[in-house]
Amino acid sequence: MKNTYLLLILFIVFTHCTLGQTPTEGPSKGTLLIVGGAAKDSVFMPIFRDLVGGVDREIVVIPTAGGDGSLNADPQFNRYKKMFLKFGFSKVTVLHTRDRKEADTKAFAKPLKTASGVWFYGGRQWRLADSYLNTRVHTELAALLNRGGVIGGSSAGATILGSYLIRGDTKTNTIIMGDHEEGLSFIKNIAIDQHLLARNRHFDMFELLQERPTLLGVGLDENTGIVVRGDEFEVVGESYVAIYDGSRWSRERDTTYVLGSGQKEFYFLKSGQRYNMKDRVVIKN
Repeated sequence: MKNTYLLLILFIVFTHCTLGQTPTEGPSKGTLLIVGGAAKDSVFMPIFRDLVGGVDREIVVIPTAGGDGSLNADPQFNRYKKMFLKFGFSKVTVLHTRDRKEADTKAFAKPLKTASGVWFYGGRQWRLADSYLNTRVHTELAALLNRGGVIGGSSAGATILGSYLIRGDTKTNTIIMGDHEEGLSFIKNIAIDQHLLARNRHFDMFELLQERPTLLGVGLDENTGIVVRGDEFEVVGESYVAIYDGSRWSRERDTTYVLGSGQKEFYFLKSGQRYNMKDRVVIKN
């Protein structure tokens, strides 16, 4: 009986430690540019252009998060190409489908094989999951990163790049844990929210973390993003990024405070500040 109790205690301790140490990991190669919505072209296009290596590189644009009304009104997708053409890109291909079978074909995914960069437009992130999750497109996106490419996205195009699909419900974007919960997972064990301060969403993340406490929560305000390389990111843009990692960091005091059970706090990072997602610490400049 004693041995049984001992094994049970060891199992509980092991399980608790394992859950508490679930790592958040970025892509081993390549770069992610993740923006919280309302991205100004003048801010993020130069960053994207520099990351991919210049305007002569092949770019793939994916507008699938948008509604059918706006997409059908522009069958040549000129609106979605315009931003890239304006900044000098000449090799721009648009990929869009609602058919998972089509997204799983070599012919449809072919433009991704030679692309240096991909951009996901905003809308509703569940539409991206429905079309591309675990298809050949998903595989080719991972391959693009693996050869050093760049994947960027704004709003819904930001959330889809993480592992947990916060606001992924098909009924409304105010449901935090909905009927779609899986993202493309180019960053593992993370939930990425967007439009954070502009829409007063900065306490919504706690609803998710109460059920999924091992996730790293990152909230991006509008016209603000992160450039992710490996397990680290740097904040870019004009506003703030909120970090929900079970601590409270004070720049003034140069101190990180570990939160007690039940405490619901977050802290902000601004442009130029850096963060290690795996270690969950602010990187001192």
